Amino acid sequence: MTTTPRISRRARGALCAALAVGVLAPVAVTAAPAAAATPTASCTSARAGLAAKLSKDITAALKGRTSTTAVALYDRTTKTTCTLRATSKYDSASVVKATVLATLLWDNAKRGRHLTQREADLSTAMITKSDNNATTALWKQLGVTKVNAFLKAAGMTHTVPGSGGYWGLTQITAQDQQRLLILLTAKNSVLTDSARSYELGLMRKVVAGQRWGTPAGAPAGVTVQVKNGWLQRATHGWRVHSIGAFTGKGHDYVLTVLTQDNKTMTDGVNTIQAVAKVVHKDLNLPPAKPRIMHDLSARTLHRADTSTVAPLLQEAIPPVPEAPAGRMLTVSPR
Repeated sequence: MTTTPRISRRARGALCAALAVGVLAPVAVTAAPAAAATPTASCTSARAGLAAKLSKDITAALKGRTSTTAVALYDRTTKTTCTLRATSKYDSASVVKATVLATLLWDNAKRGRHLTQREADLSTAMITKSDNNATTALWKQLGVTKVNAFLKAAGMTHTVPGSGGYWGLTQITAQDQQRLLILLTAKNSVLTDSARSYELGLMRKVVAGQRWGTPAGAPAGVTVQVKNGWLQRATHGWRVHSIGAFTGKGHDYVLTVLTQDNKTMTDGVNTIQAVAKVVHKDLNLPPAKPRIMHDLSARTLHRADTSTVAPLLQEAIPPVPEAPAGRMLTVSPR
């Protein structure tokens, strides 16, 4: 059963049905709190001027929004980091599914075994379609003890697995989600190369209707790996999250945006995408061309046709819709 961000009686029935598969606590619609003063993102970078620009642009992207937003960015190429509420806890919703798969792969490697066909099928459904039943099956198979063991090995020390089988209520932070993405995108002693490749491969194959969020505004040609989550509860309204890794073609960065206090799911999606667009834009600004500009004398610039000079001063950003129009919440019946 599916629903769009508008909550209908039918959608509420679907959300209640999700209780049976360990996703949610009881649902109720409450008004989001009024917007507070926009907090400032803290950034550092080895590239001159980039940290200040990112901090300014991320802060501006969040201005006037009711979402309570956590942001974490890490770019290996420019040694850039940005954080905002990075250690604040949020209900995970479905982004925890990336952690569930990492736990499974880590545990299998420790025991010297490969994924069974059943595990592979469940993992594929869990990541590419965000299937709740598949997640519940793997969560039960692993157990909280193994999930906690992986979290300790991964250094995800602020993450607390949901109790009573409610994996969607796992407490996560932007900082810990970044640690997972960093493990997935570089060689390390926690996840094997084959495990990292397998999980990123599934995150590349997420169905089209769930590829919103952090990929918004990503440069053409970049490899996008994404996992999103969305959940409404009685307090803090809609939680809407997105984690993404962007690699290839000279790119190597990871971005986490977590939100809550959204009046609608669309509000959360739009907040995430507003942040993502400025991050992708700022990290992928065209290199400065001082030599070309220096060689153009003032007289040449005065006489030059604007169509000749303008391309040096502009950048192309692919259009990204403000929010997906299709179905976004899937709850499979038992």
